Amino acid sequence: MYKQIAFLGPKATFTDIAVSRLFPNDYKVPLSTIPDCLDAVNDGEVEVAVVPIENALEGSVNITIDYLYHEAKLPIRGDITAPIEQHYMIHPDNDTPSFKPEIVYSHSHAIAQCHKFLHKELKGVPYESTTSTAAAAKMVSENPDKKIAAIANEMAADVYGLKIAKRQIHDYSHNHTKFIVVSKQEVTFDDHLTSEQGYKTTLMVTLPVDSSGALHKVLSAFAWRGLNLTKIESRPLKTGLGNYFFIIDIDRKMDDILIPGAMSEMEALGCKVNVLGSYPSFKVGKPQMV
Repeated sequence: MYKQIAFLGPKATFTDIAVSRLFPNDYKVPLSTIPDCLDAVNDGEVEVAVVPIENALEGSVNITIDYLYHEAKLPIRGDITAPIEQHYMIHPDNDTPSFKPEIVYSHSHAIAQCHKFLHKELKGVPYESTTSTAAAAKMVSENPDKKIAAIANEMAADVYGLKIAKRQIHDYSHNHTKFIVVSKQEVTFDDHLTSEQGYKTTLMVTLPVDSSGALHKVLSAFAWRGLNLTKIESRPLKTGLGNYFFIIDIDRKMDDILIPGAMSEMEALGCKVNVLGSYPSFKVGKPQMV
C-alpha cells in the first residue's frame, strides 16, 4: 500500500478512475497538470504517479512523452488501458428543453473525440479547453448562473452534481486511453487486477546525426531477433528542425539476451538508448461509478 499517488486532477477525471482501478485502497492526490504529477514523484512528494500517455482516437499525449524524456526521466512500472465514455452535461438548474449553452468546456482531447456531436447538435456553439474533463465539470458546477456545459465522464457528473443531457457523445465506440504508472521504486499491483495483458518494454532511442539509413538499421536490430514492436513514434528533440528521438514499445519483458542484444547493436550504430521501463500491462472493461 502506497502513502500517496498523484494523478491528473481534479477529482473525477478519467485518470482518477484509472487510479481507483489500479490502487483502490491508496490515498489519491489530484494535481493540476501532467508535469506536476511527474515532478511530485521526482521531488519525493509522492511515491507513485498515474498519467495518460495515449488515446486510441487522438494518439499520444505528447506532454507525457516529452516530459519523461527531457525532464522527469522516471521509469514506467505498469500501464492500464481503459475505455473512455464522454457525456454532455449541464448544471441541473439549466435542465430545460430550450437550454442551449453559450460555450462548452472540456479537455482538448475530449473535444476532438466528440467533434461530430459538437458540429451537428451544438453547431455554432464555441468550445474551450480546460486542463481536464473534470475541471470542465467542476467549472459548470460552480457557475449555475452561466449558460455553459461540459464534456466529461459519468463519475464527474456524479461528483459535481451535474445532469447528463446526452450520453456517449464520442465519435467512435472503440475509444480507449492508456495510462502509465511511474515511480522511482518497484510497484506491486493488487491481486484484483486479473486482466493482465502481458509485459512490454519501452525504449527511447536517439539516432546518430547524419547517419544514412539509421532508422532502417535500428528496425533491423529488432526484426532479425524476432522482437515484435507494438509502437514506434518520433518526437522532436527540441534542438532544431529534423532532430528527433523515438519511443519504441516491444511486446515482451526485458530478457537477458534479445533486447539487450538489440540495444547493444543500436549503440554500436551510434544511437543513444534508454530503457523507460519493462512492466506489466493491464486492461479493464467498461468504466463504472467509483
